[in-house]
Amino acid sequence: MGNNQHKPDALLPVIDFGNFLVDPTSPGGQACAQALREACHNPGFCYLANHGIDARLEQDVIDISHRFFDLPVSDRLAIKNTKSAQFRGYTQLGMEITNNTQDWRDQIDFGPEKETVNLGPDDPQWLKLHGPNQWPPALPAMQDIISSWLGCMASLGTSVLSALAVGLGQEPDYFDYMAGDEPEFLMKVIRYPHVENDQDSEQGVGLHQDSGLITLILQNEVPGLEVGLGDDIVPVKQIPGTYIMNLGEMLQMATHGYLRATKHRVIMPPPGLERISLAYFVNPALEANIVPISLPPDLMTQAPGGENPNPDDPVFSVYGANKLKFRVRSHPDVAAIHYSDLV
Repeated sequence: MGNNQHKPDALLPVIDFGNFLVDPTSPGGQACAQALREACHNPGFCYLANHGIDARLEQDVIDISHRFFDLPVSDRLAIKNTKSAQFRGYTQLGMEITNNTQDWRDQIDFGPEKETVNLGPDDPQWLKLHGPNQWPPALPAMQDIISSWLGCMASLGTSVLSALAVGLGQEPDYFDYMAGDEPEFLMKVIRYPHVENDQDSEQGVGLHQDSGLITLILQNEVPGLEVGLGDDIVPVKQIPGTYIMNLGEMLQMATHGYLRATKHRVIMPPPGLERISLAYFVNPALEANIVPISLPPDLMTQAPGGENPNPDDPVFSVYGANKLKFRVRSHPDVAAIHYSDLV
């Protein structure tokens, strides 16, 4: 994959999800499930249209995101992520790492509101990922707006998983076992500004695969997302009214590689522009142990295997172990405080 090769636009499929939402058993719903499966098999990225999320709510989420990043630095740092063993809260510009290189973005991370866990001597470290969010005191409206959007996205994520299950020849509720008591969703509110830096780097976030099941991305009109297709990395434009959807390593592993976790990155916008991206990650429960699917024979012949070929970066079957691996690697400052024995 040539990191600096570009084409004018990524020709990603647009999936009309409305028929599945209205009636998954209808011919249109079944056809949608098949189209979604094919898109997630290759290229592993698509646009999701007619998804049922209110456009006014989406604009409210974009607007409140801008308002947060316009706050004084001291107000943003009031919820700095180093205060959280759950890696929640505000990550300062340049304080995240991908491929051992500094990412030029800042962001807030949110997840399920839970009580913290007091670990016993034999408990896995990833149980510490259970815990509360940090909400900015200087922007009290943010919690209600974000929480409303999260509720809608949880429902959409469940429907997408059901459609993929149907497309893979399973019952619609096949993936329900992964949810446990509560799925460990993750939301990132991300800003990509233009930054002059000593490394002369345009890396907003470096080339990577996501770690969970499904990612749904709402972005403003400023470009920057690029997707690996074949030997090229191609830009993905915004299509108003759609979400960009891609898959994570856990779903790739669960389907023997039939569904593809495609590598992608974000490059820095030009001077004077600011990219806002809202990423909702549909994940299993931390405790979920992912079992590979028994695919229909015709699909299994197209499944290359779901393991990461890099032996130093295994994909763990228990989602909590997989998530903690990613978080420690991406946020070494948080890990040094809360997971010092893993650093």
